[in-house]
Amino acid sequence: MSFHPLQHVLSMAMALLLLIIFSCQTMVFAENEPLFACNTDKDPSLKNYSFCNPSLDVKTRVNDLVKRLTLEEKIGNLVNNASSIDRLGIPGYKWWSEALHGVSNVGPATHFSSLVPGATSFPQVILTAASFNKTLFKAIGKVVSTEARAMYNVGLAGLTYWSPNVNIFRDPRWGRGQETPGEDPVLASKYVANYVRGLQERDDGDKDRLKVAAACKHYTAYDVDNWEGIDRYHFDAKVTKQDMGDTYQPPFKSCVLDGNVASVMCSYNEVNGKPTCGDPDLLKRVIRGEWKLNGYISSDCDSLDTMFNSQHWAKTPEQVAADALNAGLDLNCGNWLRDYTMGAVQGGLVEESVVDKAVSNNFATLMRLGFFDGDPSKQMYGNLGPKDVCTPTHQELARDTARQGIVLLKNVFRPLPLSPTAIKSLALIGPNANATTTMIGNYAGVPCKYTTPLQGLSDSVVTLYHAGCSDTKCANAQLNEAREVASAADAVVLVMGTDQSIEAESRDRTSISLPGQQNRLISEVASVSKGPVILVIMSGGGMDIQFAKENPKITSILWVGFPGEAGGAALADVVFGRYNPGGRLPMTWYPQFFAETVNMTNMNMRPNLTTGHPGYTYRFYKGKTVYPFGYGLSYSMFAQWVVRAPKSVKLSLDEDQVCRYPECEAVEASDNNCRNSGFEVVIGVKNVGNMAGSYSVLLYSYPRWIRNVPQTDLLDFEKVFLAPQQVTMVTFHVDGCRHLSVVDEDGNRKIALGEHHLQIGDVTHYLYLET
Repeated sequence: MSFHPLQHVLSMAMALLLLIIFSCQTMVFAENEPLFACNTDKDPSLKNYSFCNPSLDVKTRVNDLVKRLTLEEKIGNLVNNASSIDRLGIPGYKWWSEALHGVSNVGPATHFSSLVPGATSFPQVILTAASFNKTLFKAIGKVVSTEARAMYNVGLAGLTYWSPNVNIFRDPRWGRGQETPGEDPVLASKYVANYVRGLQERDDGDKDRLKVAAACKHYTAYDVDNWEGIDRYHFDAKVTKQDMGDTYQPPFKSCVLDGNVASVMCSYNEVNGKPTCGDPDLLKRVIRGEWKLNGYISSDCDSLDTMFNSQHWAKTPEQVAADALNAGLDLNCGNWLRDYTMGAVQGGLVEESVVDKAVSNNFATLMRLGFFDGDPSKQMYGNLGPKDVCTPTHQELARDTARQGIVLLKNVFRPLPLSPTAIKSLALIGPNANATTTMIGNYAGVPCKYTTPLQGLSDSVVTLYHAGCSDTKCANAQLNEAREVASAADAVVLVMGTDQSIEAESRDRTSISLPGQQNRLISEVASVSKGPVILVIMSGGGMDIQFAKENPKITSILWVGFPGEAGGAALADVVFGRYNPGGRLPMTWYPQFFAETVNMTNMNMRPNLTTGHPGYTYRFYKGKTVYPFGYGLSYSMFAQWVVRAPKSVKLSLDEDQVCRYPECEAVEASDNNCRNSGFEVVIGVKNVGNMAGSYSVLLYSYPRWIRNVPQTDLLDFEKVFLAPQQVTMVTFHVDGCRHLSVVDEDGNRKIALGEHHLQIGDVTHYLYLET
């Protein structure tokens, strides 16, 4: 039988099409298969292994597994791309996934496809922190872990997530400050404990099991990426014991003790001459010994390579591997431990028992996740899938998070909120006015969808749009065109700020003013506007916008951080009064002079009169600010007062402690001294305005004098939502030792005796600590 040439071509095309369809079906099928060990349905003989028996405790199962492994197999599971152990039915596992503010595809273990094209992208952490809402922090974690589990079930994600970033936002120029909960150790600690619990805690309350495993990073004193030629790979952070004890370490301590996190990641930098990933004092003594981490310690990616090639820590690669393992490292992001651990063991630099401990911590984490329990579809969360990602509820929470975080910085004569019926036309100007990827910041995945500022605002009123600049660097502002658009509108919204080209990982700022000609664009537009001018700053760090603060033509200022996938909708909700802003700044906004005179590599939190160093953050810095930490306005007014608080608290001293006030100004904050030191502070709050809104009650203390203590400290905070004229009570549970103690220059916690001041807004309560 003969074929016409066209028939032959059609037959070949059909065959190729069928092959493509079959290949795609195979790929989708592969995506639908999560990785897991102990597949007893496929291999019933695995039932004979104790490590495959979910009814046994984790320690018994881990011991059974590790004793069956060769040294080479153990070493293959000390790295993030862990090797398979086929003879025991254990597939390779990729440890690196990210979930900073939503499931991200930054790590190689996670990716998106037609099956799950995106995940809910919440605001960057710095804006979420501005909400000062602990229940919100946890709620976000629960959503992210649900979407992570759903993606794992279809082979698109892992179970171990190297998030959150809990470093202190010490210097406003740090490019990664956007990833953090801000400059205050208490805010950072409350954020991390709640977000981690949201990620990790299972709905059945089983504390030995994990929904997903979080990791707190970057341990420790890490906040210089690349500034004036100094990068994180070569930077040695010189940190005092006092700063370490009351600023850099508390968020990590809270992460382990309060959040029960499954992992801590050590950082690239050195601290006081030692690489953090090779420091047994930081890893073995503190994380394992003092804090009792139930999990694994990971390196940042290629940190061991950095130790050898950038920091020249040891003479041989094997010595670096040995030093890291001996210090307490369990998992290496990279291949250093895969390549050099065998040589280190054979050379007598590290004992195999140390390798056993490390790999046991890794396997224990996977067992707590159910990785060794067989088919995930038969376990809790096995019913989750694509239908549980980007749900309307999840997307609405992303929008609400942005609304709760947005900070109203200026509202002279209350032009906000705008009335969509009174405003016939709105001019929208600025390089971030139609932003998409800028809104989700870094370590973001693919969002469910974007609502840009332009889309959000134009849904309510006729909007005239002009970018004003070609990008956020704004080298050449289109001033004439912008003025023309602004002069024709009833009101103007300017959306300015930065993006990842200006502040990001490996990109610290040298200026904290708005980039390029943005200041000029703002001023020119404001000068020709005939109605309200609302300046919106979209950024991770603070900005010197003193010129706008003082310009009477700029009637309102909003800071929206990097507001996530629904940022434009949230902005419109605030601008048009559908939501009353209640966010507060989680970091100090400094003047440009600060960036021009302060060396970013100076890690000293405290000011130094001799050197002229002004110190950092509201706790120590005494200079001028553009806006202070905790600042934020509302469309309403709130009153607060002390309902109940003790006037004196008596501490119980150790039997051998004979020190009494005033002869002794302070005592050690030991467990014995801290017996029965707890008390309650009850605050009344009333919305005295005509609009429902939220209010963050911030409880501060002004510590008694011990050398170089903070000038003020945030003790705790609570968020309340009140209808007009509604009254509520907020109760703070204060521990006299934990909350009112300070760290001395030797790194020891001391309780100052005598009078203490508690501050809530403009209300001061005096409290006397005695023995």
